[in-house]
Amino acid sequence: MKRSELNRYIADADAFFAKHHFALPPFAYWTPQHWERQGPEANEIRTQRLGWDVTDFASGDFRKTGLTVFTLRNGLSPDGKPSKVYAEKIIYVRDGQVTPFHYHASKMEDIINRGSKGAGSLVVQLHNSTEDGRLAETPVFVSCDGVRRRVDAGGTVTLGPGQSVTLPPFLYHTFYAVDGDALIGEVSSMNDDDTDNFFVDKLPRYPAVDEDQAPTRLLCTEYHLAPSGA
Repeated sequence: MKRSELNRYIADADAFFAKHHFALPPFAYWTPQHWERQGPEANEIRTQRLGWDVTDFASGDFRKTGLTVFTLRNGLSPDGKPSKVYAEKIIYVRDGQVTPFHYHASKMEDIINRGSKGAGSLVVQLHNSTEDGRLAETPVFVSCDGVRRRVDAGGTVTLGPGQSVTLPPFLYHTFYAVDGDALIGEVSSMNDDDTDNFFVDKLPRYPAVDEDQAPTRLLCTEYHLAPSGA
């Protein structure tokens, strides 16, 4: 992805979150120059990859296949000792924009439509996984706001504003917004996007960046750990 595109998509997401009255923490607005002045006191943000995460999953067409995420909190740490046992993200899903089929082997997550009335809905398509990681053709049982639901293999649940679905490990899911852009929350156990994303078709989780413009914000994969003595 071009840096100019990433800059624009981050600005679009910030405006979308503000429109829906979702306030981001201060580090959402730190510039690369600001990051250069941050010492080890900000290493929790760095090590747990909090912040901006924009990807097109190597599709070359972000508006068709892509995602804009801001990770607010996470418990993952390089030494394997979690500082938290949970994670939270806020996600901007554009109308019709698809996140490809994948599952997580460790993470359990609630996907929540945080939008207000009139905002877009999120369609979540579901498949169980086979032992060798393929799409199973068996019925899926999920909890939607505490109510157990049966969904045929490849079937969908549609989340309107305020609605949610719980996705356990090894449950394949893909999702996209309909009837407008969607403001989506994710509350989960610890999140590890390096090792705990298993796509039906092998895809890169993070984009390669063409530096055609200076960055206005760093992606969560672009931080450099500050020495403890800094």
